[in-house]
Amino acid sequence: MSGAKMETTATQSRRAKGNFIESKLPRLGGHIFLILYCLISLFPIVMMVLNSFKGQMAIFSEPFALPNSETLSLDGYKSLFQGANFGGYAINSLTVTVTSLGLILLMGSMAAFALSEYTFKLNTFMGLYLSLGIMVPIRLGTVGILNLVVDMGLINTLWALILVYTAQGLPLAIFILSAFMKGLPKYLKEAARIDGASEYRIFGMTFPLLRPAIGSVLAISMIPIWNDLWFPLILAPGEKTKTIVLGASVFLGQYVNDYTAVLAALTLAILPAIVLYLFFSRQLIKGLTDGALK
Repeated sequence: MSGAKMETTATQSRRAKGNFIESKLPRLGGHIFLILYCLISLFPIVMMVLNSFKGQMAIFSEPFALPNSETLSLDGYKSLFQGANFGGYAINSLTVTVTSLGLILLMGSMAAFALSEYTFKLNTFMGLYLSLGIMVPIRLGTVGILNLVVDMGLINTLWALILVYTAQGLPLAIFILSAFMKGLPKYLKEAARIDGASEYRIFGMTFPLLRPAIGSVLAISMIPIWNDLWFPLILAPGEKTKTIVLGASVFLGQYVNDYTAVLAALTLAILPAIVLYLFFSRQLIKGLTDGALK
């Protein structure tokens, strides 16, 4: 009897071990693949940033080495700020991005509150109409947008870019925020109405509860605004209104053979967007997972 029990225990142990391997191995393989993909994706960015702090000769002789006392050089950044107004370009990009994101959140959250809270005849139609804005690229209307901006006297102004980017980001923001607002407990809003709170007060109470969705909207909307070259080139190509991406593109055309300056320009153009995206990435993941669960 004892031998049979030992054999049964050994069999169960082997089965448990086999089930553990079968359940964990695919997940482990997926994690390894994602880690390798992440390293491959980050490698060019890391090399670009490191080589931007080297001299021209060190870039070609030791491209994979870290900057040291012999190879460290800031000539690229000196050429960058002497040859172009990159400080002004960065301020323009920051102004356009922050203002556009603020308008997207304000107008998108108010529209999402109305669509999720009130029932009216065109409710479903409005939702479908806004969904079309997600599927149809805004660049298809470039000619009409340019004519409208000229008629409004906003050509070569930052407001032209802000208004376009706000219109570009609103459909997706409304879609995400309305989905989260529908999942909020209704008894909180009904209790506030019974206490005599206005609809604006109720909206102000529900807004902090949308933090995961707000992080998702900020992370998704920020990258296309910061990295856009199309509309700054068409609507605001003037020296005083150039964004950092447009300024970097013009600078690269002038200093195409100065690799230290080129790498410095690319570093300054992409690093702020990467830092902001990493800052909002946790909220983005949380917002997406919460939306999937709801």
